Amino acid sequence: MKVPAVLALLGCLVLPSGAYVLGRCAVARKLQEGGLDYFEGYSLANWVCLAYFESKFNPSAVYENSRDGSTGYGLFQIRANEGCDQGKNLCRVSCSALLNPNLKDTIECVKIIVKGKDGMGAWPSWSRNCQLSDTLARWLDGCEL
Repeated sequence: MKVPAVLALLGCLVLPSGAYVLGRCAVARKLQEGGLDYFEGYSLANWVCLAYFESKFNPSAVYENSRDGSTGYGLFQIRANEGCDQGKNLCRVSCSALLNPNLKDTIECVKIIVKGKDGMGAWPSWSRNCQLSDTLARWLDGCEL
């Protein structure tokens, strides 16, 4: 009888409150529904690849970059000092809105960012891991879109 109670308690301690990681195909579907497939010429596979390397598909991720002191929010780690209300607010959105797993505000924000002069190159992780990849299609393997 005590074992289930202990396991339940451990489950609460291991997973942070509010942690919510999406599956690869769920991310692909949400991004496709949000109109990102070939938005500004970038395939859906590029967006899914970027989401993985930025947050491991965690829409509630908040990471601090120790190199430049910036903080990234959400699935695409949108920088607070550029994209949301802790800086220039390019996307006219609160940083906390970028943590919503429905991805609506996040998708609208990345559409604004990718229209900039750097395109998806605004994310160094895309340039390093996705841009020249000859295996991008694998990000959509098995997904019913």
